[in-house]
Amino acid sequence: MHKPNIPKTYKIYINGTFIRSESGRTFVVTDAKGNFLANIPLSSRKDMRNAVVAARAGLAKWATVSAFLRAQILYRAAEMLDSRSEEFRLLLKRQGLKTAQARKEVHTAVADLVCYAGWADKFQAVFSSVNPVASPHFNFSLLEPMGVVAIFAPEQEPLVGLLRAFLPVLTGGNTVVVFVSGKYSAVALTLAEVLHHSDFPPGSVAFLSANRSEIIEPVAGHKDINAIAAYGLSTDQQKLLHLHGANNVKRISCKQTPAGPNPYDIMEFQECKTTWHPVETLFAGNSAY
Repeated sequence: MHKPNIPKTYKIYINGTFIRSESGRTFVVTDAKGNFLANIPLSSRKDMRNAVVAARAGLAKWATVSAFLRAQILYRAAEMLDSRSEEFRLLLKRQGLKTAQARKEVHTAVADLVCYAGWADKFQAVFSSVNPVASPHFNFSLLEPMGVVAIFAPEQEPLVGLLRAFLPVLTGGNTVVVFVSGKYSAVALTLAEVLHHSDFPPGSVAFLSANRSEIIEPVAGHKDINAIAAYGLSTDQQKLLHLHGANNVKRISCKQTPAGPNPYDIMEFQECKTTWHPVETLFAGNSAY
């Protein structure tokens, strides 16, 4: 019996749920031969606001879970992606990657997830410090996530670039709202399915397929987004981010492409909190010097 060809219906991912865009609009992505591949939902400003509300609520859970649990969840995501590796390889091949390229893309993506899972419970130990001070105090510097971070994923990188755009931010305990656009949007929304089955708390990660020209200004001006990481934006788009993001002093990082796995990328969206604690020293009261 011939298996029917059933086109997949993609949805955006907000607060641990796959939903249709509030706008009801879609755009078409095609395969490498120009044939229809899928309809992708086109997110609206309201979708974005809903995602930020969910991300703010989810921050209380994701930022406060133990580093060990965060590592376990990221490792679970690696397991889930690996179990669906053939599906991703076929999807990437349909979108123009050679067989070897598609295999390498999926293999690298799994390896990146394992790498950041390893760093999740170690970067605090590496980058925090006990600071020397000229007074009878202990002085500790600890890292804390910034909060809700919007990510504009690179349009021309299918899977690895997408993961490297948001994984270090998520690993550090921030909640992320990832905006995807372009021909690889289907890959991104399929990855959302992997994360959905990897025990991430609701609100910790959202995926919205959107038109950049429509969404950049409202994202930059949203007062409850603490920071933005953007990849592959034009000069004019970067200017818009900085202009509207200045209203609430957002931290904005604009790069052309994400780098490889690097713990310093986790640091980029961390705040440093310094704590002072008085201590009675051995030489208290000695005024010989």
